[in-house]
Amino acid sequence: MLRFLDGGGDMGAAIRAFDWTRTGLGAPATWSTSLKALTGVLLDAKQPMFIVWGSEQLLLYNDGYVAVLAGKHPQALGRPFLDVWAEIRPDLLPIVQQAYAGTAVHMDDITLVMERRGFREETHFAFSYTPIRGDDGNVEGFFCACTEITDQVFADRRSAAEREGLFKLSRDLFTVASFDGFLKSVNPAWSRLLGRSDEELLGQPFAEIVHPDDLAATADVVAQLSSGQPVHQFYVRLLKADGEAVQFAWSAVPDETPGSNTFYSVGRDISEELRREEMLRQSQKMEAVGQLTGGLAHDFNNLLAGISGSLELITMRLAQGRVAEVEKYATAAQGAASRAAALTHRLLAFSRRQTLAPKPTDVKQLVSGMADLIGRTIGPDIELETVNAGGLWPSLIDPSQLENAILNLCINARDAMPDGGKITIESGNRWFDQRTAKERGVEPGQYVSLCVSDTGTGMPPEVIAKAFDPFFTTKPIGVGTGLGLSMIYGFAQQSGGAVSIYSELDQGSIVCIYLPRYRGEAEEDELLEPSAAPRGDGETVLIVDDEPTVRMLVSEVLSDLGYNALEAEDGAAGLKILNSGTRIDLLVTDVGLPGGLNGRQVADAARASHPGLKVLFITGYAENAVLSHGHLDPGMHVMTKPFAMDALATRIRELIEA
Repeated sequence: MLRFLDGGGDMGAAIRAFDWTRTGLGAPATWSTSLKALTGVLLDAKQPMFIVWGSEQLLLYNDGYVAVLAGKHPQALGRPFLDVWAEIRPDLLPIVQQAYAGTAVHMDDITLVMERRGFREETHFAFSYTPIRGDDGNVEGFFCACTEITDQVFADRRSAAEREGLFKLSRDLFTVASFDGFLKSVNPAWSRLLGRSDEELLGQPFAEIVHPDDLAATADVVAQLSSGQPVHQFYVRLLKADGEAVQFAWSAVPDETPGSNTFYSVGRDISEELRREEMLRQSQKMEAVGQLTGGLAHDFNNLLAGISGSLELITMRLAQGRVAEVEKYATAAQGAASRAAALTHRLLAFSRRQTLAPKPTDVKQLVSGMADLIGRTIGPDIELETVNAGGLWPSLIDPSQLENAILNLCINARDAMPDGGKITIESGNRWFDQRTAKERGVEPGQYVSLCVSDTGTGMPPEVIAKAFDPFFTTKPIGVGTGLGLSMIYGFAQQSGGAVSIYSELDQGSIVCIYLPRYRGEAEEDELLEPSAAPRGDGETVLIVDDEPTVRMLVSEVLSDLGYNALEAEDGAAGLKILNSGTRIDLLVTDVGLPGGLNGRQVADAARASHPGLKVLFITGYAENAVLSHGHLDPGMHVMTKPFAMDALATRIRELIEA
C-alpha cells in the first residue's frame, strides 16, 4: 500500500519515519493519487527536487535537495515552504502564488540571498515550478526540479572580469565591428594609440581612419569575413589624429551567431618590430661592407699589384731595349685585369645588376662543351660525370653567365673534397605546380634544372642558411671572396629562375639551378675565325666618358683604325659638340656621367637634333632605370666594361654600317 515510499535513500527513510498525522497532509496512506505518484518520482531521482503541498504548503524533498538546504536540513521536512526560506520569502512568494494559481514557472537564473549556513550568501538557481492538480481538478501544490548554478555564475563572472580587464588594459586593439563599415565597440588602446576619442572612432565609417593605400586590402578582408571565413595575420595601417600612419598586424573572426552582422578583430602595433627589423637589416649591411673591405679588397689589391707591376716592368724593359719580354708582362697584366672584371661581374650578379645577354640556349650542349675546362679545373683526383635528360628543353639565358655559374659550383665541389671524390652535373626537365613553385620562389610552370652534386664534406644547416649571402665564405681569407653562390643566386633570379641547396654533413651537397623553359629552338653557336679589327673610313665618333684613361684608350684605338675621334668629359660637353654642327656618325657614351646629365639623357637630347643617330652605351653595369629596364630604342646598344678594344671596334663598325 505504501510502495511509493520504498527506497529513496536517507530521505525515503526520513519521510517514512515522519509523523504526518500531525500535519494537514495526514497519514501517507490517505494521500491523493497525485501526491503519492510525485513522492515516488521524487525519491527515485538524483537531481534536487521538492514538493510543496496542501493549503499549508508543506515541504517534501529528496536526497539531492539536502545539499541545497544545508543547515536547514533536517528541520525543513514537513514545514511550510515559505517558513523554511523565511529570509527569501519576498522573492519566493510571487512564484508560489503563481504556481498555486495554476501557472507553471521556469527560470534559468534566479538570484537568492540565503541564510542556510549561519551567514548570508548570494546563490543562483535554475528551476521549474509545475502546478499539480488533485483528484477534484483543483491545484493541490507544485513540483519543483532545481539546479544550483552558484559556482558556475561566479566562475562566469570571474572570466568576464578577466576579459574586461584584458579588454581595458591590453595594448592591442580589440573591437567589435559591423559589416556596414562601423566600429561597434573599442577598448581604451584605440584612444591611447591613435589619439582619437571613442565618440570619433564609433561615429564615423572605419574607412576614414584606414590608410588610403590599404583600403583595397581591408575590403578584401571584410569580404572574406562576410563569407564566414576567419582571416589571420593581415596588415592594415591606421591613421592617428595627426595623420601619422601606424602599422598593425590583425586577426579577425566573424560572429557565428545566425543572422549576426558583426565580426571580432584584434590588432597589434608592429611599428617597433619594423624598426628593429630595419636596424637589423642596416646592421647586416654594415657587416657585409666589413666583409667586403676584408676579403674583396684583399683580392683586388692582389690583382692591381699584378697589373701595376706588369706595366712597370713593361716600361723598364722598353727603356732597356729588351722588347722580347714585353709580351709576357702584357699577357700577365691582361690576365689580372680579366680576373678583376670577373670579380666585379660577381658583385653585380648577386645584386642582379649585371648586364645579361640572354639567348635561346641548349644547356646540354653548353655543359658538354665545358667538360674539358671543368676537368682541368678540378684536377685528376676528382671524377666528373655528366647526366643529361633526353629531350632537354632550351632556356632563354645568358650562356656565359651560366658557364660561370657551373664553373663556380664545380670549384666549390672540388674544394669540399680535398681527398678526392666525384662531381655529377645533371640536367633535366621539371614542372612546378603551385606548391612547389611557392617553395622555390618562382612562378608555376616548366623549368630546366641543372644540378651539381659532390661527395664532399657537406654543410651544416647554419652554413646552408647563409650560403647565398654576399661575402659569406667558410674558406680562409684570400682563398675565396664569398661571392660565388651569391652570384649564382643573382643570375638565377634575374633570369626568372631560382637556386636551391641540399646538403648533409659528410654526405655531400647538391646545388640546383632552375631556369624557365624557352618555347622555341636553341641557337647554334657560331665558330668565328679570329680576324683583324675592322677599319673605319673617316667617320666621326663622339666619345663621352668621365674617365680620362677610357677616353684616351678608345680614341687612340679608333684613330689607329681610321676614325675621327672626338672626346667629351661629361654630358654638357658632349651636347655642346653635338649642337656645334659637326657631323657625328656615332655617339659612344658612358651611362653614369657627372654634371646632372646621364648618358641616356645625352642620347635622347642628341637625337632631338640628330634624328636616327646611332648610340652605343658603355657602362660598368646596366643601370636599369636609365636604360628603361633594358628596353632601348632602335639604334641604341650597350656594351659592358671592361671590353676588348677589338670587340669595341667591331661593334662600332657594325653600328655605322647598319
